[in-house]
Amino acid sequence: MKKSKLSLVLLLVSLVSVGLFANGTGETETEGTGTAAAATDANAVTLNILDYSDATAPGYEKTKAVWQKFDDENPGIVLKKEDLTNEAFHQKMAAYVAAGTIPDVMYMYPSGRSAVLHEKHLVKDLAPLLGPDFLSHFLPSVTDPTDQTSGYLAELPQSICYSSVMYVNTKLLKDNGLAVPTTYAELRAMVPRLKAKGIQTVLMANKDDWVMQSCLFSTIAGRFVDKQWVNDAKQGKVKFTDPQFVKALDFVKQLYDDGVISKSTLQLAYGEAPGLFASGKAAILIDGDWKQSSFVTDQTTGQALISPEDQKNNIELKAFPAIPGEKYPGVVSSTLGCGYGISAAIPAGSAKEKAAVELLKYIYSEPVQKHYLERGRYITSRIGVTSDKLDPLTLKMMDYYSTIKNTSYVFDSALDPSVYTVMNKVLQEIGLGTKTPQQAAQEIQAAMDAYLASK
Repeated sequence: MKKSKLSLVLLLVSLVSVGLFANGTGETETEGTGTAAAATDANAVTLNILDYSDATAPGYEKTKAVWQKFDDENPGIVLKKEDLTNEAFHQKMAAYVAAGTIPDVMYMYPSGRSAVLHEKHLVKDLAPLLGPDFLSHFLPSVTDPTDQTSGYLAELPQSICYSSVMYVNTKLLKDNGLAVPTTYAELRAMVPRLKAKGIQTVLMANKDDWVMQSCLFSTIAGRFVDKQWVNDAKQGKVKFTDPQFVKALDFVKQLYDDGVISKSTLQLAYGEAPGLFASGKAAILIDGDWKQSSFVTDQTTGQALISPEDQKNNIELKAFPAIPGEKYPGVVSSTLGCGYGISAAIPAGSAKEKAAVELLKYIYSEPVQKHYLERGRYITSRIGVTSDKLDPLTLKMMDYYSTIKNTSYVFDSALDPSVYTVMNKVLQEIGLGTKTPQQAAQEIQAAMDAYLASK
């Protein structure tokens, strides 16, 4: 990085960090990794970027180098980049939307948490900008715009995301005379033996309220109601207070009551879970497929939270076991993955639009997608990308994908934020014992009724 760029980067780091902590969101990671070389070049095009990136994650320096490479190869384009994760990211995006100053290029979801970007058409349709030749390199399912709230290609999904994976420590189970559970009864039966040794059965980072909804409840509900039922609920044809949906909420209560998930997880922050699982404090971790990136080898340091040997021999990836009374066995929640979009405020045909398109084509290029695949960040939607450097866990994740035959919605990708945020909250309250499943269902339905009335 050139010296002039580094100075401005450090300034950006300071400004962004100060702003976040001043707003009380210091629990999230933040770092300005932007570049600003051509500050003295009057013809330079500046792109403001909001990215979802964890500065503490393994391989972060490698990721910075990916962006730096684009910067070095495009001296006429200045990147001003913010890296945030978790709620700080969403809060910052919401603030930008409210102020009418969304970034030029932004990481976003195909629906749910980026619903406002879709519904207000705040981002461009990427299909004509990227072109059919470029898009032919991607899985057809990710270029199909029907699964995006906007109804057009507002973002190009980098992957297909499975939001619920059981990371199972098979060595720990074997050492305690246990096997990978295939039914809930088998899972529940593990609790006394593991608890006696101070080992949690299922670990989840439930302090962040989206985790239960996204990483487990969307799968649980999908075992009792199908996608059409959810579509009908969104139109007011069925209600979240209907018995089949309440059964899913009842099961969440049962998980806590049976000790399968400890109430202590409601105090566990998202970043704390990987280390606890890797150190053998829990037999099973439930999280999204993206969590594999926390365990694989950091190519910068050569270190892995779980060694490749242990990944190969002692970790298995499974779907949640069969639930009593389930109607749709084996269902796992999934959604199109996240990707990058371009602000609709950029004038069509402008130099800035061309620069944004150039950046996206670079991000989605084979070398960059290979980099993210090797990091274990996701299984890329770009066809034909592979590597001989993949950790065993990444290869196992590919195998896990092949075992999932049916999927359900991830609620924060399917429902309006005014509804799924209530769902997130009441799921925590069920865990805390301050709300019954029936009361939780009534509150979710009230949020849906209010949303439908506002339309």
